[in-house]
Amino acid sequence: MKKLGRVLILFFALILVLTGCAQSQRSADEKLTQITLALDYTPNTNHTGLYVAQSKGYFKKYGLKVKFIQPPQNGPEGLIGARKAQFGVSYQDVMAGVITGKNKQPITAIAALVQHNTSGIMSRKADNITRPKDMTNKRYATWGLPIEQAIIKEVVDQDGGNYKKIKLVPSNFNDEVAGLKSKKIDSIWVYEGWAVQNAKIQNYPVNYFAFRDVNPTFDYYTPVLVGNNTYMKQHPQVTRKLVRAVSQGYAYAAKHPQASADILKAANPELKKGKSGALVDASQQYLSKQYIADAKQFGYIDAGRWNKFYTWLNEHKLVKGQLTKNQGFTNKYLPKEK
Repeated sequence: MKKLGRVLILFFALILVLTGCAQSQRSADEKLTQITLALDYTPNTNHTGLYVAQSKGYFKKYGLKVKFIQPPQNGPEGLIGARKAQFGVSYQDVMAGVITGKNKQPITAIAALVQHNTSGIMSRKADNITRPKDMTNKRYATWGLPIEQAIIKEVVDQDGGNYKKIKLVPSNFNDEVAGLKSKKIDSIWVYEGWAVQNAKIQNYPVNYFAFRDVNPTFDYYTPVLVGNNTYMKQHPQVTRKLVRAVSQGYAYAAKHPQASADILKAANPELKKGKSGALVDASQQYLSKQYIADAKQFGYIDAGRWNKFYTWLNEHKLVKGQLTKNQGFTNKYLPKEK
């Protein structure tokens, strides 16, 4: 009986210790600043640094508890503007349409997640569409967006082609390679870090040219980390801590592509299915070199490049109202360079 009594005492002591630890952990978690961050799309390699920051404890190190949420069909900008998410992921071209006009959203870009525009046109190798003018008399898969179509018109006409002779086909392809294989389209706007890598994984021969190589005006920022203006004004230190944690996440991803790809896949098991795992690995190898690229630090937004694109949008009357100089971005929350 004495032995049983000692066992029971030890058992209840252990229960008390574990309960105390659990309460201590809950107390610690309650002290963390709660942040909601809206992604722009389903999780992918544009977001790897965010998942690394989560996995490596960088957010927690700065006193933050960050929850990632999926965006509504019309994008995350409205959620962020309404403070249903304090931060999120957007694009400079998309922002142009929501930071002007009567119903403009109070959002600002605070870090570039990828330093250069890595998008361009992909087509079947056999069709020899190697430059914009070659799109003339061919079928292009369009999203039907004014800025998108204006960019296509600009690069095609400047290259000596004829935009009016391009047949615009509604784009409803989740897999751009599958779209080209279907022979329903001849060219499609893609991101090199995903669709071009997908073509390589599938051993499908394609041609690709980047918009920034055709016209530097189109080397705009996509994607970017954005925040709600009111929240950031009220919580500047929290914003700086978030950006610091995100910077560390992307710095790690830049140096450790495979380990970072594994972190992304572990957090999102659907990315392991079928050939998705191999695509994530290939995409990560490419994008890890693009997060910082030639910038002086992760997240830096060059005012000249930002303003050049927005000036072009103004000149072509592609936004409601006028975008002003340096509108929509700031570098003030970036970590100070050592």
